[in-house]
Amino acid sequence: MVPLTLAEHGALAKARLPAVIWDFFEGGAGSEWTRRANLTAWRRHVLRPRVLVDVSAPDCGTELLGARLAAPYGVAPMAYHRLAHPDGECATARAAAGAGALLVASIFASRTLEEIAAAAPGAPRWLQLYWLRERDALTALVRRAEQAGYGALVLTVDAPKVGRRLRDLRNAFALPADLTAVNLAPELTGAARESAAGRSGIEEHSRQQFDPRLRWADLAWLRARTALPLVLKGILTAEDARLAVEHGADAIVVSNHGGRQLDGTPPALAVLPEVVDAVGGRLPVLVDGGLRHGADLAKALALGARAALVGRPVLWGLAHGGADGARAVLDLLREELLDTMVLTGRPALADLDRTALAPWPPS
Repeated sequence: MVPLTLAEHGALAKARLPAVIWDFFEGGAGSEWTRRANLTAWRRHVLRPRVLVDVSAPDCGTELLGARLAAPYGVAPMAYHRLAHPDGECATARAAAGAGALLVASIFASRTLEEIAAAAPGAPRWLQLYWLRERDALTALVRRAEQAGYGALVLTVDAPKVGRRLRDLRNAFALPADLTAVNLAPELTGAARESAAGRSGIEEHSRQQFDPRLRWADLAWLRARTALPLVLKGILTAEDARLAVEHGADAIVVSNHGGRQLDGTPPALAVLPEVVDAVGGRLPVLVDGGLRHGADLAKALALGARAALVGRPVLWGLAHGGADGARAVLDLLREELLDTMVLTGRPALADLDRTALAPWPPS
């Protein structure tokens, strides 16, 4: 079967992956209310098509922090791609490069930063970081990212620890013995491979290594160690958006971590307009969480996002088809976006503003 929707990619991946790995990828925190809300939030907006518009040459290309993209999207940072496919992040990097998409590699990648860069030379890529207790390890990662041609750092700010993910606890999830976060020293990663009934190695690892003392003032320490742009991921309020601007962020990602941190937070899409208004055009705003169709990408742009990040669907494609499967997911999203732009009479990204949407059901 040739998958024609992201849901079909997901079905193929679920049939191939062991249940505990599927749960690790798909699961959210708590009752998973926020994970589900991320998916349904996109249906609360409908498109307002305009007619008798020249749509013969739609263009969804854009630029983001100096990187040229074929569409306003990228691969969200996700750990341990080798759980989905033996080639791991190298396959994902080739897929993103082929699709003209941004790749955001995770600090917990299962391939080295250098291997990922070599898999797609010249392609746009950023590195995601958690704030570790061991600051020397952070400094070393930043240096390696600079040398390997990563274009920005993405600091995840909503994770003083990993959220309580019940699927992982029930499965006593831990990494296989042959897989680790290869970009960190072994002594910083061992706990992720250790678990017991009712516990998660991933959660225990975060308790040991993530620094919960991180404050806004600490961003200056990171700023002093690199000239790379700094993107803050995990912003959900206007208050924090304004603080991000004040503290010199170069971009922000409106995100609830795919519903994997604090259950009960709003869908990222629901707070996107609030954050965009607070920023007032002073820096680019990205969004992630539950995007499952190119029309969703159009809705994100209409609400003020410069681009969106796509997570789980890329892993679905990777799991069942390697680099080709992940590329197919990204290509499908771009094709659906172009279809949406043509059929709404908005052939340029600049045409996708708030007049392109209406609430549903109508008030």
